[in-house]
Amino acid sequence: MEPRGCLQKWLFASVFVLLAGAASAQTQPGREFQRIEPQRPVAADGRIEVIEFFYYGCPVCYETQPFLTRWLGRASEYVAIRRVPALSTEAWEPFAKLFYALETLGQADRLHWQVYDHFHFENVKLNDEKIMADWVARNGIERQRFVEVYGSSGVAARVAQARELLKAYDVRAVPTFIVDGKFLTSARLAGGTEQVIQVLDHLVRLAREERLR
Repeated sequence: MEPRGCLQKWLFASVFVLLAGAASAQTQPGREFQRIEPQRPVAADGRIEVIEFFYYGCPVCYETQPFLTRWLGRASEYVAIRRVPALSTEAWEPFAKLFYALETLGQADRLHWQVYDHFHFENVKLNDEKIMADWVARNGIERQRFVEVYGSSGVAARVAQARELLKAYDVRAVPTFIVDGKFLTSARLAGGTEQVIQVLDHLVRLAREERLR
């Protein structure tokens, strides 16, 4: 009886260690995310700021949206999302200007996902200014007002700020997420679009814990 009891205890301990090791291996710095040193300032008021670097023409960014939207629905009480359009090349600038024009007009939340839909599924080339203006007019925005905002110095300044932020965080792929100015993860690092949301959730919990220390 005693040897069997010892064996059972040993097996239980071994399984516990293996499970603990597997759990800790699920989200590890250097693999699924990177710690940013030094931590950068955040704009969120009390909540954990999550910056999403994205590009409307990116299919992986598009695939991430439903997972991100569902997660934000659960986490909105303690997470503040800040979307920043990526500008890897000059060809990406029209989409960045589109996003900031929609945000300036208070329409980004309503039309953000629709931009993805129309570009990827309906083949509407929303990176062309004329097509863009026609599209927003069909979606309830006064055409001339959009054109004015799209070409404004305010939108140009925000595009320039986005470029600086991309450099500051050394963003090399989209979608990339920054959590509380101290953690970086991406779909590439996490291993997929659904996985990056799991890593995000872990990093937000970690950031909240570190704030309490």
